[in-house]
Amino acid sequence: MGGSALVRDRTPYWHGYAAGRPRPTVKRMAVPRLLAYVFAVLVIALSATGLVLAGQVPGMTGYFGTATLLGLFSVALGLLVAHRRPRNVVAPLLVLVGGSPVWVAFGDLYVAGVEARPGLLPVWDWYVGLSPGLWMVLYVPAALLMLVFPDGHLPGPRWRGVAAGLVVVPVLFAAGAAGDPTPYPPPFAGVAHPYTLPGPVLLVGIVVLLGFLALLVAAGAAMVVRYRRATDPVRRAQVRWFALGALFLPLTLLLCWASYLFTDGPELALIGLAATYVALPAATAIALLRHDLYDVDKAISAAATYGLATAVLLGCYTVASFLVGLGAGRASPVAAAAATAVCAAVLAPLRVRLQRGVDRRLYPSRRAALAAIDELRDRTHTGQARPEQLQEVLRAALRDPALRVGYLVPGASGLVSASGAELTTGSALRVPVRASGHEIGALLRGSVGSRELLRELADASALLVEVVALRIELREALSDVELSRARLLHAGYAERRRLERDLHDGAQQRLVSLGMSLRLAQRHLDDGTVDVDGLLDESVASLGLAVAELRQIANGLRPSSLDDGLGPALSSLASKVPVPVALDVCADPVPDDVATTAFYVASEALTNAIKHASPESIGLRVLRLDGRLTVRITDDGAGGAVVRPGAGLAGLADRVAAAGGLLSLSSPAGRGTVVEVELPCAS
Repeated sequence: MGGSALVRDRTPYWHGYAAGRPRPTVKRMAVPRLLAYVFAVLVIALSATGLVLAGQVPGMTGYFGTATLLGLFSVALGLLVAHRRPRNVVAPLLVLVGGSPVWVAFGDLYVAGVEARPGLLPVWDWYVGLSPGLWMVLYVPAALLMLVFPDGHLPGPRWRGVAAGLVVVPVLFAAGAAGDPTPYPPPFAGVAHPYTLPGPVLLVGIVVLLGFLALLVAAGAAMVVRYRRATDPVRRAQVRWFALGALFLPLTLLLCWASYLFTDGPELALIGLAATYVALPAATAIALLRHDLYDVDKAISAAATYGLATAVLLGCYTVASFLVGLGAGRASPVAAAAATAVCAAVLAPLRVRLQRGVDRRLYPSRRAALAAIDELRDRTHTGQARPEQLQEVLRAALRDPALRVGYLVPGASGLVSASGAELTTGSALRVPVRASGHEIGALLRGSVGSRELLRELADASALLVEVVALRIELREALSDVELSRARLLHAGYAERRRLERDLHDGAQQRLVSLGMSLRLAQRHLDDGTVDVDGLLDESVASLGLAVAELRQIANGLRPSSLDDGLGPALSSLASKVPVPVALDVCADPVPDDVATTAFYVASEALTNAIKHASPESIGLRVLRLDGRLTVRITDDGAGGAVVRPGAGLAGLADRVAAAGGLLSLSSPAGRGTVVEVELPCAS
């Protein structure tokens, strides 16, 4: 048994597959992630070696340290992308992009070290020979990144030649440069060439250089082709993020122009290169991992606007300096002052016009939406449109049929539509609309538009949203007034019928009976056939009952306990409640009609609490302040109270509204109930 098991274990694995046994699953690391790790180790090793050498070469520590920071920033982002997108070749290319500034700085360090510290570094003939042509290699990672971004694949089979050319042409150029018989510049003037190439090397080099430039243009064109083919909004947003990072390349050219204009040197261009090495990797990583982090269209529009404005201003400054300098001299303060004045005069109207033009081309949704809001505002002002059309206008401008505009009105638990119907937000992006620091509504995104764009549109449409919210509130108030008037009318009719019934069935019948008894006593007063004394006693008793019933009816119209004031009346009411009531009633005198309404508010609230909430304690507070009487009833019962048509709270709300007051109810389930009424109470 043991021997046979050993034999089976030693059997080659392909024999098992042939016998039908399942192939064992081995989890392998994705090749792009592995390459990213390998390239990162190489770049970090080169950086560490360079930092050690830079400490021994005067003036190179800061330069190489800066290049290392820029390079490692891209390397870190490349590793992050490799962790999140392990099968995307963008990750290793991003690491190689980070290696470019480190490689350039190491080459400068090598030259400076050989020149300043002879013997510190060995002089390699092959490195000295290849280094003049290695500059092309620095462009290859970025160009390949443009070809395969963002999914890691070429736009199509025809682009394979471009990718192959980007790898082969720099190698051929470096090999040709190494074979150039021209002597090397110091400190390598005595270094022998590794080999020499016969023939017109310079002409061949120019042809190869032009071919490489064509390949770079083709790599840039691949991004345009990919953007035009993309139908997925996510893919288009990713390409736009990459384009935003690429915009720092022309920024570098502008800084170079400005540097030669103001300092007679290219120093400012180094700032642009540093910004490019930060912006391009950052934009690439954001595009792949968080494409919705910010409104990329807005960023591109702003960058293009300020870039064009800078170019125009630099052109104006250059022309003005040249023209004035012809007469006053190039270094004259007059020339500088005149050029500055011209730029200041051009700057004011320039940015706004450039912003409109750039938005028209690069950010059409923003321009269309803002223009639509302005047009709706103007048409509303002239009576040709209604502000409730804001949702339709924004949907058409943004091409987002699912976009919704919600409004906040008093009394509503959440957002409502322009018709007053409740809106369910769900998982939609909600951007609040504010006026004077208060939220008055919100824009609910459907499928189009970034958070930043919706925020800008929310600010632009705040006036229209406020008008619609006020119109909804007014419409709801008028509807409530009509319903309240109808309820009060029906309640008045019902109260009249009750009084009529009570009077007819109670006091009226007793008084009629009393009259008949007195008439009977009158007729038989002299003949002695009727017990007049007993009859009079019964009449007096009936009269007392009638008076009591009339008092009870009158007490239903206005409690007699209010004759002593609101405080004693509420104390008497609370003493009849089977639950402890904490009273806090102001001692100020209150008008009779206000006191009557306040008493009925307290009575109804206490009755509802005892009947429905089963509280352990109740609080009743009456406060008079600034011409208003506030009645607040709280309990620690079950909660869940609502104002339903036909219920006691609805009638109470109508009574309060008829008195010019406002009733508010807060009754979350399981957390008690708060009924608060504010009544006008002028002296």
